[in-house]
Amino acid sequence: MTQQPIVVWSEIPVSDMQKSIAFYETVFGYDMKLDETGPNPIAVLGSALNAVGGHLYPGKPAEAGQGPTLHLAVPGALEDAATRCAQAGGTVLSGPVAIPPGRFVYARDPDGNSLGLFEPKVA
Repeated sequence: MTQQPIVVWSEIPVSDMQKSIAFYETVFGYDMKLDETGPNPIAVLGSALNAVGGHLYPGKPAEAGQGPTLHLAVPGALEDAATRCAQAGGTVLSGPVAIPPGRFVYARDPDGNSLGLFEPKVA
């Protein structure tokens, strides 16, 4: 049996594409571009269409606390990412939570989308 990723793509609805692109670039270090070649504008998380990932799109976010939580790996230290999140207009909701593969904090992006800022455990 081939080991396949459980989640293969994600779509995050946002109310302001440019503001959201700036937030995700600041917090996660992505280099995102607005792509308007398809039926809907999108901005790919991490700019890799050929890998497991996701994108932002213009849409109506779920009410705060109502939608799924997307956990995304952060560059560098978790505490630094939490600081970037707050400074970029997001909300950090918890302190670090340790799990076997690493640590994360719960947060929300400026639209209220639920996020986990994840720092993988160093091998």
